[in-house]
Amino acid sequence: MTGPVREPRLAGQTVVLIGGSAGIGLETARLARAEGAEVILVGRDADRLAAAAADVDATRTAAFDATEPGHLERFFADLPGPVDHVLVTAGGNYYVRLADLDFAEARRQVDDHLWLALRVARAAVGTVRATGTLLLMGGTGGRRPGLGLVVSGALTAAMPALVANLALELAPIRVNLIAAGFVDTPLSARLLGDDLDRRREQLRTTLPIGRVVGPTDVAALAVHLMTNTALTGATFDIDGGQQIVNA
Repeated sequence: MTGPVREPRLAGQTVVLIGGSAGIGLETARLARAEGAEVILVGRDADRLAAAAADVDATRTAAFDATEPGHLERFFADLPGPVDHVLVTAGGNYYVRLADLDFAEARRQVDDHLWLALRVARAAVGTVRATGTLLLMGGTGGRRPGLGLVVSGALTAAMPALVANLALELAPIRVNLIAAGFVDTPLSARLLGDDLDRRREQLRTTLPIGRVVGPTDVAALAVHLMTNTALTGATFDIDGGQQIVNA
């Protein structure tokens, strides 16, 4: 005898994924589709975006650099109707000592995180339904001072404050931050190169969960934050206990 069939949690809703062509963004698109949502993917690389769209049967795609204000504003203005949720996963990390700091790259990091978040937040007004969410991505690795964290540490500290204030500015739209530790994505592979397997094994043997966090884990949290209407202005850590053991 089977139990009652659970209704899809995002049925009839639309999710926009900025940075949705790979990694956490693409995995969230897959889960959102499984939960009944229509998905709109945004990414820089048109070929990769097309492959991702075919993978998840996306309703719409847009290939542009989201840090370009004009492109971002046109994207939101051209949407055919209101949307329910926006997840921003665009951007990477920049670990460098002060002596080796490339100021142009540091500015790009600020664009990819703070300025992009603010521009998306302003565009969300009048586009995201009042029952919807804006989700931003941050990290946990820069919370403790360390050599090479002069840029990423500052951005790590800034994002929770930004989200808390945006939650007040955009209410009743809910705004939350997902702060991830190491996540096994193509971006992590590019950053670590030949050290990737060593890092994976280190985490498997030290993390309390006994495994590496993957993009499906983060996607599950993202969809939960879209559907739980009691959550706003908060930062949600997902690192498998990495901060506890300082792995």
